[in-house]
This record gives sequence, structure tokens and C-alpha cells, in this order.
Amino acid sequence: MKKTLLLCFIHGFKGGDDTFGGFPEHLRALVSHALPKIEVRAIVYPKFETRGDLAECVSRFRDWLLEKVIDIEVERHTPSPTVDPSVHTILIGHSMGGIVAADTILALTSDKAVFSSRPSSSHSVSKSEDKSEDQGKAAEHAKPELNTLMFPYIRGVLAFDTPYLGISPGVVAHGAEGHYNAASSLFTDLSGLSNAIWGTKAGSDAEIREKKPVAALPAPPEKATASSSWGKWGKLAAIAGTGIAVAAGGTAAYLNREQIGQGWNWVGSHLEFVGCLARPEELKKRVYRMVELNKELGTGWGNLYTRLGHKAVSKTDGTTLVGSVIGNTRTFCNLPLGKSDARPFWQEAINDAAGDEAGAHMTMFYPKDNPGYYALSEQAKALIVAWTIDDWYESSIGETVQFTTEDEDNEMLGKNEDNDVLG
Repeated sequence: MKKTLLLCFIHGFKGGDDTFGGFPEHLRALVSHALPKIEVRAIVYPKFETRGDLAECVSRFRDWLLEKVIDIEVERHTPSPTVDPSVHTILIGHSMGGIVAADTILALTSDKAVFSSRPSSSHSVSKSEDKSEDQGKAAEHAKPELNTLMFPYIRGVLAFDTPYLGISPGVVAHGAEGHYNAASSLFTDLSGLSNAIWGTKAGSDAEIREKKPVAALPAPPEKATASSSWGKWGKLAAIAGTGIAVAAGGTAAYLNREQIGQGWNWVGSHLEFVGCLARPEELKKRVYRMVELNKELGTGWGNLYTRLGHKAVSKTDGTTLVGSVIGNTRTFCNLPLGKSDARPFWQEAINDAAGDEAGAHMTMFYPKDNPGYYALSEQAKALIVAWTIDDWYESSIGETVQFTTEDEDNEMLGKNEDNDVLG
């Protein structure tokens, strides 16, 4: 029977169908050429709401993937897809999508949900917090019971710049140092809001609308304009940690409590999705379990992380405050330390054109913005091929696509043109 390798792409926080640009088809062509005995397909998980409980998101994705795999198995008339599936899948996630992918395979191999964004009640007890380190060590040494008959069958998880151990402090530190003027403009925005709060003429709604957003979170729903209650109070929410914003509330805050509540619920639901990044023990446990999955079941796992190159060298020579404290290696995600068992699963992908970590993180799939795009593609292909060639691959029987050098060159030329447009 002809076997199928399904490359399933999952975007990250506030991403969408266009996150990967032309990369899915580009990688599919590379892998297909390297694995001629099987059919290689690429699918992209549709845009989804990156909000609410992470475990619920994982469950929805798992159901969607199950339907896609069943459709192919029915198409192939596979006699026993759950015992001897003709379809094997590689989950490919960018950023938080890599965590969704990891939690999906961990759920499949344990037949239960892995993590929830909602902390348990025990976390609120100070006594249990004192024991968190001991509990973390116990979790690391507890061998999980693995289910080898998973369906859909996942051969590996390929992550791109996924913060499995959190986001690097340098992302914030360099951003703060490089955007001092943007931080100063917060107070300009605040003075512009005085008209809405106190009825003064320090700033009009038109002036407020002209100012750029100051928060890193996505904008509120479209129906909430700058002149609406949420528009005005949303700006206050962005700086609610300051004493000025708190002092400015008063009666106005009470009168607008419903709108403020809706605004915070909107922001909070998104923060809940990425909340796992603020729980280090949970992050370590996930990494430990992925390492064990690789050891026990041979499941592939890799994290191709961005590292800034030549363009950022002048900013990381140690002469700046941030450079002297954090060092010269600038990455978006934290790396495993020392001789950690997880270290071999991290591979760097250098971007010589990016000037900051966030930029490198968001443009890694666009060759115009990432000179290392083709090297990254080859890294990804090599990992997938290494995870796939085994008895299952060798047993594939059916028509095979024979690539000639001319065919490959023409196909890659077409992909490059597509990527130039998308980039």
C-alpha cells in the first residue's frame, strides 16, 4: 500500500493561515524529493482563536487532525488504520504552535489532556509553593506511561522558534533599550486621555486616534473604536500598572465598569492561552516528557530557533547595558542550559538581516527578510527524513514520483517566485 506522510503546520499566538507564507509547499517539495517511496502532503491548520484554555485548543486541533487523517485512510481503503496506519504525521509548529503540537502528541500517548492554562487551586496556597521545587524534581523523575498505539500516528514534532523554556529576557531587555522614545510616548497618550477623563482640552479623540498603539497585545475588536468607552479605557489598561492610571480612574472608572470589564476579559482570554510561558515548572515538565517520548518511542523532536546574526552584532558587543548583562547571543526563546538532555533537540537558525529578536521570529519563513531561509529549509528536511526512513517507509508500495534535476529546478524556481511575492 502507498504510504502518506502528512506535514501539518500550526501557527502561533495571533498567527493565521499566512504565517508560513510559501514554506509549507516548499518544504513538501524538498521532503517529497528526498522520500520518493511515499506520498508527501502538506496541510495548514486554519486560523484559530489563540485565546482561552490551552488544553481546549489542543483538543480542538486533535479533533481536526483526526478528521483529516481519517479522510486519507478512507481514500486509501486502509484495512486497519488504527493498528497499521498508512498515514503518519509530522506536526510542524511556529512559536506557540510548537507547544500545541507537543501537547497534542503527549495527549495522544497518554490518552488524556496534558496541561491546562488554568492553575489548580493548590497553586494559591503558599505552603505548596514552598514545595514547588521538590514537586518539579519529582515530576522530572516520574516516568510517564506511554500509549504506543496512538491514532493519528505522530512521527515527530518539528518546532520553529518555540519558547518551550520561555521567552529570552533579551527580547524584553533589548526592546526596552531600543525603544525608549516609544515608552516616553505613553505619557503623551495619557495626557491626551485627560479630555475623556476630566473634560479638559489636552487632547481630542481625533488626536488620540492618530497615535500608534502602545501595547504589544493585538487590537481590541473592530467595533471598539478609539472614541468608544473601550477605546479610551483600553489605553488606560495598557498602562494600568502605573500610579497615574490608577489615580486617574475615580468616578469615571465606576461609571465605565462594564466596558472596562469587557476589555480586561478580552485581554485576559488571550493571556490565558500564553499563560503557560509564565509557569517554569510546567515548561520543564513538558520538555522532560518530550525527551522521554524520544527515548522510549523514538518520536522525533526538534526546535529550530532563531539567532540574530551580523545586523545585530554592533548592538551586542558588550558596550551596552543589556549586552554586558545578558551577553552577545541573542535569541527569541530560552535555550536549555549546560548538559541538559534537551540541548541536542535545539538547533540554531541564524538570521543575518534581522535587527531584533521579534523581527527574526516573525520573518523566518520569508526569504526576503531571512537570508537563512534556504538553510532553514534544509535543516527541517533533514530532520523529517531522519525521522521517517524505517520499515514503515520501506514497506510503501505504489506509484512513486520521479524527480529529474530539471523538474526540481523548475518547481523550486516557482516556489521562489511565490515566496518573493509573499515576503
